[in-house]
Parts: sequence; C-alpha cells; structure tokens
Amino acid sequence: MFNLFQRIGKALMTPIAVLPVAALLLRLGFGDIFDGQIALIMKSAGDAIFSHLDLLFGIGIAYGLAKNNDGAAALAGAIGVLIAKAVYLSIDKEVNMGVFVGIIIGVLAGTLYNRYHDIKLPEFLGFFGGKRFVPIITSIAAIAVGVLAGYFWHFAQAGIDAFSNAIIGLNEMGTFIYGTLNRLLIPLGLHHILNSVFWFQLGEYSYIKEGVEVVANGDLHRFFAGDKTAGIYMSGFYVVMMFGLPAMAYAIYLNTPQAYRKKAGAILFGVAFTSFLTGITEPLEFLFLFVAPALFVLHALLTGLALAMAQMLDIHAGFGFSAGFIDYIINYKLSTNPLLILPLGVLFSLLYFVLSYYTIKHFKLKIFDDSKEADKSTQSDEALAFIAALGGAENIVQTDACITRLRMSVHDSSILNDEAFLSLGAKGVIRPDKKSIQIILGTKAEGIAEKIKGSLGDL
Repeated sequence: MFNLFQRIGKALMTPIAVLPVAALLLRLGFGDIFDGQIALIMKSAGDAIFSHLDLLFGIGIAYGLAKNNDGAAALAGAIGVLIAKAVYLSIDKEVNMGVFVGIIIGVLAGTLYNRYHDIKLPEFLGFFGGKRFVPIITSIAAIAVGVLAGYFWHFAQAGIDAFSNAIIGLNEMGTFIYGTLNRLLIPLGLHHILNSVFWFQLGEYSYIKEGVEVVANGDLHRFFAGDKTAGIYMSGFYVVMMFGLPAMAYAIYLNTPQAYRKKAGAILFGVAFTSFLTGITEPLEFLFLFVAPALFVLHALLTGLALAMAQMLDIHAGFGFSAGFIDYIINYKLSTNPLLILPLGVLFSLLYFVLSYYTIKHFKLKIFDDSKEADKSTQSDEALAFIAALGGAENIVQTDACITRLRMSVHDSSILNDEAFLSLGAKGVIRPDKKSIQIILGTKAEGIAEKIKGSLGDL
C-alpha cells in the first residue's frame, strides 16, 4: 500500500506538469497584458485545462501508473472519468467529486492496464483482447464508481468539508501544520498527495463563465479563477524557495572544509539558483536530507512557519508550477500584498542562515565528504554503469522516473550497490520495500531513465 501511494504521488506529476502552461495562459488572459480578442483566447485556453482537471488527472495518473506508460491506459482513464461523472450526475446532480474522480479512475485504469494488457480472449473475441480490453474493463469499473459516488459521495464530501473547515479554523496553526508536513513527506514522495487536497480540492469559489456558474475547488484553481482569498497554502513557499533555501545553501558552503569548497560551491550555487529561479527544491534538499536529517527537520519547521507568517500578513500569491522568481513575476499583479514577500524573505533568509549555520556547527554535520567521491572517469557509459549498480539487466523489472528521482522496480534490492549510485552522482537512495528503489539524481533523472531503457533494449 505504501509503495502504491508512492507510485500515485509520482504519477500525479504528469498532470501537474501541464498546469504551468494553463496558469500562464490564464494570466495572459486577465486583460492587463493583452486586451480584446487575444485576452479572451488566452483565458479560454487556460480555462479549458482548469475546468477539466478531473479528466486531466484521470489521463495523467493512468498513464503514469501503467507499465511503460502506455497510451491505452491513458485512453482508459479518459473514458473512465467521462463515464463515472455521467453516472453519478444522473443519480444526484449535486455531487461534485472534483479531482478525486480523476485520481480514483486514474489509479483504477493504470492498475487494470497492468493486470489485463496482455489478456487473451477466445478466438471469436480476439479483437477485443490485449490492450483493447483495458478501456472495456475500465468502463465497467467506472460505472461502479459512478453508482457508488452518486449514492454515497456526499458522506465523503462531508468528511472533506469537515477536514477543510478544521484546517481553516486553525488559521495560521493549520497552515503551519500543512507547510511542515509538505516538506516532511518529500522523502517518501507523498507530498503530492497532500498537495492534491489543499491545492485542488480545499474550499470552493463560484464565478460566471459564459453566462454559466462554475465552481473552482482548491487553493491553486481558486487563485487563478480570481478568488482573492486563495493562495494561503502557496504564498509562504516563495519565502522558502527564493530566500530560505539559498541562505541555507550558503550556510552549508561556509561549513564545508576549505579544500573542498570550490567543488561544493559550484554544486550549491547551481541547486540554490534553481530553487530561487524555478522553485524546484529537491536537488538542494536531497543534498542534506540523508546525511543531515536534523537540518531537514529544521527546514520543514521553517517552511511551516513561513506559510503561517505569510497568512498572518495577508499575502495571497499563487503559482502555476512552483514558488520561484519566474512565477513571482508572472503572477505579481494577480496576488495580494506580493511586495511583502520580499521583506519576509529577507527575514527568513537570516533565520535559515543563522539556524542552519549553528545547527551544522553544533552537531558537526558533514554535508560534503570528499573521501567518498569515486573516480567517475572510469564510467564510460552512464546507463550501463547504473544497470550494473542495479544488479544487472536480469534484476531490473521496471524503469521509471519523476522530475528528480529514478524509480526502479527490481527482483531483489538487497544486491544493489549504493556506493556506486553515489559515485554516479546520486544525492541519496530510498528503499520503500524489497522490490523497489528510488535514486535521487536531480533534474537529470528522467534522461537517465530513458538511457537505461534504451540500453536494456539493446542488451
């Protein structure tokens, strides 16, 4: 079950990757950059994505969970979402599952694909066998989901509303809890599941589109729909990603032995600038997550505090991709009190720097240890080196990746060579169970996964 949740978290990245484009289109369609027909076109294009997030999630999750990311699973996910929605709305027009119908159907479609994509039917039904059978069985499952949702989803919705009201009722404390958990779940890859509730389901905002009332759910969707109360669960991340983490990187640099500072400085500058510019933090976080967990806990607590203080200052700043400088500039005019992010960021850069510096000093933490560095010049072929470290081609069951992690399914993870992974540039290794491993590589993870797949095909 834990491994399934990790895979769902990874699969969520596929539909989420589309959102920056939708957010940018919506931003360009607000009328202050373009006007008239051009603004209307931009806004309509962005709305087309945000208005069908459930369909997007159903397709993306099914695709992400399916073996070899096969398109038949994505088709099944799309069909399943359309059927489930039609069924539960025919039973009760008040039912609104939001993105949850996409998540549920996506998981079903991906799982059913993996189980039935090679099924063999009697010869007279042979045309419907194999991958063609997946949309059929998913359709039947979607009818069942629709019926159950039509009669029982209002109980689940009441629970979600109660959870939402409890978090909102806690005010800054609730935001602090969310921000802290958001970071603490990163090593497990489950933070995307947490975000799917807060960013895509929490709260609702009604607005008129083409004369029809439309309801936007979730902090992210509501923000781009024009809800000035949204952005609470996103604003503080700008403080952390643009200011806090780069300051922590500088503290790590000053605590690095003089002989190794040049090399460490080049690495730290790259990952800190990535965090500042784009809001992608995992390459930096995984530098110290495994070797200095106390520093990561400090980072999680400061993230929660940053979100709480942003809410206290009535800052509402959303993002389409992540809370980096690019999103800050693009969404500046849509935000409420975005200028306050700068002085708050300066304050948190000092907090991050001072607390990180003395935490490293006090606990004598070693983020960089050049004694473990291996000579990479002997690795003539990166993909083959990873295959060897994974126990050879015969030990590899499935190769996959998300933005920063190489995710492998293997026959036996006990024979894997962690030292070899580190010598190949890994920031850390996670073993969820005996049959899977996650290798933290940064943004090159997806490229290496493709190289491994190509090399396995040639062996």
